[in-house]
Amino acid sequence: MILKNTITIYLFVFTFVTSAQTGETKTSLIDRATSFINAYSAKQQPNGNVGDVDHFLAFFVDAFKHEFIKYDVIVEDKKEFKKGLVDKLQNKVHFHRVTIEDMIIGNNGIFVKIKIWAKVEPFHMDAIVEHTAGQIMSMEFDEKRLIKHLRRHHN
Repeated sequence: MILKNTITIYLFVFTFVTSAQTGETKTSLIDRATSFINAYSAKQQPNGNVGDVDHFLAFFVDAFKHEFIKYDVIVEDKKEFKKGLVDKLQNKVHFHRVTIEDMIIGNNGIFVKIKIWAKVEPFHMDAIVEHTAGQIMSMEFDEKRLIKHLRRHHN
């Protein structure tokens, strides 16, 4: 219930500030968020590599905050974040697909609702995990359109 209320409050704030932005700001944020989701997906493909991880990390400022709400995980160190992402490259990925379902745009941030379909054999398990999941990502950007705060919510 708290998660639902928090998202409702975020949506209200973003809806309120959206009216103050220019078309150029809106287009810039949509393009940036779309590029970020593409990089997020690329690092998790069967042929994903360290270059894909580096490209994904290039979307973040050096002093960022990444919150994965469902797992109560907060990452604020790029080296630690990269190590975890590189470790995941050991997974055997059969397929991984991400689509953007919806966006809500604010002045310096955006909410992106995505759908994920994946079939993966995690390197630390002897089983194939197949799942479909939805997530809502809220991204707050700095003046250079780099992510300073990312929150991921499962929906």
